[in-house]
Amino acid sequence: MVPPADVSAVPHTIRSQTWVDVIRDRAQHRPERVVYTFLGDGDARESWLSYQELEQRVRAIGARLQRRRVPGDRALMLYPPGLDYIAAFFGCLSVGVAAVPAWPPHPARLALTLPRLRSIVADVKPAVVLTNTAGLGLADVMIRSAPEFGGLEWLATDSFDLEEASEWRDPAISADSIALVQYTSGSTAAPKGVALTHGNLIHNSAIVRDTLGHSAETVSTIWLPPYHDMGLIGGLLQPIYVGFPVFAMSPLHFLQRPLRWLDAISRYRATTSGGPNFAYELCLRRTTVEQRASLDLRSWETAIVAAEPINPATLERFTSAFGPCGFRPTTFRPSYGLAEATLMVTSRAGPHTHDGGTRALVSCGEARPGQRMLIVDPESDVPCPPGVAGEIWVAGPSVAHGYWNRPQETEATFGGRLATTGEGPFLRTGDLGFVRDGELFVTGRLKDLIIIRGRNHYPDDIEWTVARSHPSLRACAGAAFSVVSDGEEQLVVVQEIDRQDRQPDVEAIIAAIRCAVMESHDVRVASVLLVRAGQLPRTTSGKIQRFACRNDFLSGSLSGHRA
Repeated sequence: MVPPADVSAVPHTIRSQTWVDVIRDRAQHRPERVVYTFLGDGDARESWLSYQELEQRVRAIGARLQRRRVPGDRALMLYPPGLDYIAAFFGCLSVGVAAVPAWPPHPARLALTLPRLRSIVADVKPAVVLTNTAGLGLADVMIRSAPEFGGLEWLATDSFDLEEASEWRDPAISADSIALVQYTSGSTAAPKGVALTHGNLIHNSAIVRDTLGHSAETVSTIWLPPYHDMGLIGGLLQPIYVGFPVFAMSPLHFLQRPLRWLDAISRYRATTSGGPNFAYELCLRRTTVEQRASLDLRSWETAIVAAEPINPATLERFTSAFGPCGFRPTTFRPSYGLAEATLMVTSRAGPHTHDGGTRALVSCGEARPGQRMLIVDPESDVPCPPGVAGEIWVAGPSVAHGYWNRPQETEATFGGRLATTGEGPFLRTGDLGFVRDGELFVTGRLKDLIIIRGRNHYPDDIEWTVARSHPSLRACAGAAFSVVSDGEEQLVVVQEIDRQDRQPDVEAIIAAIRCAVMESHDVRVASVLLVRAGQLPRTTSGKIQRFACRNDFLSGSLSGHRA
């Protein structure tokens, strides 16, 4: 694995070197204070853990692991969102076992959900599977479909005797010990395991704290999936690192009824929360004026928006719709980050836009202290002048050591060096952007870039145009990509139709899409496929998987109206 570049540390003292230190400190100084509250139904059914209760459960799980596991082993975690998951995650970290969180497959949808999990198991080779009592019932079903799971030890951590906590022994781990193998969402390719150390997680947690101004007085709500970067590190690790309470719910409960998120912010007087652009869009589309009238969002000080391209129109409409509830435009905190850099790279207080030609772009702010960011020509490895788009390169203590068990891909992604000076290594993010007045504007993904007749087109731009071209189309529910036909790159658009439209005028919709894309981007759409709502492949955080969508389109596994 390639070590991160040697750059200066964040300008503050980090007392804790590992998460063993963090949990011990919190339990000693605030034993009775509740840190995690889980809303089991997404509304009012609460269960919670104080720091003292969390430490006891963590040590009981850690003690059981210490009997048969050694530091460096990996534990596959198959839990629904909830307190069992949180305790097991820190239980792994408490004894130097690397946690490998994954969304448990749905028993009725194994054909769709099991392949990704099998690829993770083959890659990381876990020594044990951790789950809860309900999850054990899934084991037999999984083993019948994937025999390799039968060779693994399965443990239900909610059945452990808490008295076992007294058997826990402080492990010999350090800031360089692997804490987490965080599998990427796979929005553009097969998932890879990002190996993050205790030091990576501590360093980025400090960056998030200092950037967002979190303190013991902060109150958070979270609905994001707890299995990777934004939901796990920003949503669940940040509260215990800083020492503030968080109210969490399942992402499924949010998707079923987005109002639950805003209602939790209102009810618990949350000061910080966030999500991708599509989450704010969902709140706009699926709440009524009457429902909004019941909300009080005056406590909300930091609304993080990240994880996918940020649409300034979404921010403006959200502010307009929820301004009467007390939401302020300065509450928005556009940010940029990725799993390979633990979580946060840049952030900005309040939205600032720049006219990018086909669309306005939102600034994601400056690189945080201790992190270095460059814009580099991906072909020549030469830094780009200010205002010129290139690949975003990052270095610093938050950058992971590499991908698990993939030395060649680790070198290719984490071993970037400038052709001009040889300086490095840098993380090649695969994201495109430019810097203007010191601030980062993200323009798209390098691998998603569509090049037709020598011109570059960002799929995000085209998808936004398509979604606005006809009222029957769903926002944030389309994919634009290119395919090779007759030796030339051609543009394809796959788009979901709104559930409310029972009898869509297909010909009119397709004509509107083609007309809008031609007018806005001067490129012809070679093929349009309209599919029903929910049919496009997505990551666990809700992002469209363009890579998988392109494969499904080419294989003919996507059904719908095609022209």
